[in-house]
Amino acid sequence: MGTDSNDENTSLLASNEARKAYEGQDMEASRNFHDARNNNGNVVESEEQHKKEGGLLKPMIFGGLDGILTSFAIVAGAAGGNLSSGVVLILGFSNIFADALSMGVGEFLSSKAENEWILSERRREEWELENYPEGEIKEMVEIYEERGMSKEDAEMVINTMAKYKDFFVDVMMTQELELQVPEANHVQESFREGVIMFCSFAFFGVLPLLGYVFFPSIFPNMSEESLFLSACVVTAVVLFFLGSIKSTFCASHW
Repeated sequence: MGTDSNDENTSLLASNEARKAYEGQDMEASRNFHDARNNNGNVVESEEQHKKEGGLLKPMIFGGLDGILTSFAIVAGAAGGNLSSGVVLILGFSNIFADALSMGVGEFLSSKAENEWILSERRREEWELENYPEGEIKEMVEIYEERGMSKEDAEMVINTMAKYKDFFVDVMMTQELELQVPEANHVQESFREGVIMFCSFAFFGVLPLLGYVFFPSIFPNMSEESLFLSACVVTAVVLFFLGSIKSTFCASHW
């Protein structure tokens, strides 16, 4: 157990060093990182580690933005209609829960359906390779030629890869159809994306409403206009926070 934890910490440290080298455009640090992986025959990792959490960035950011803006729209509409705080909370929480459930289930089902379609395309490519390998190999050679390879090099590369059927089918899916083959546990991954979407939508969506819950008990004489302004401030802060999360993973300025 302790060994697994140490290995995981080593991988994370190595990943951070590689990313720092890239973000600082430090060629020397990047070279040292890759050389150190095989230093003295002690391989730290057979594969360079990357931020796998980035795969959940889309449902988290999408759900968070949709949730916060949906909630703020409800608050703004209620404030414009001079509705009471109680009505704002009822409308807000009921709508946030319903929309979060809809978004979460929709994300799960749409992701699952897309993965199943990709796998059906893979089965078709696999069948075509079984029945007419010469045609598939020729198509791949032409694709590599279009991308700048000489015909001789393309034929050598493709014929070598074609010896390994499963690997070659995955290459065809990526290069020919521009589709990424999902992992064997794609249903669990789709479910996780749906859960992340639901939680993100619900969590960020309730934030503009919290002022209507806590501020009246702290400041009993707080006006409806002040409550609406607090919702505006919370929305702006949360949008800034979501932008910060995105820039952390993407290494870009917003």
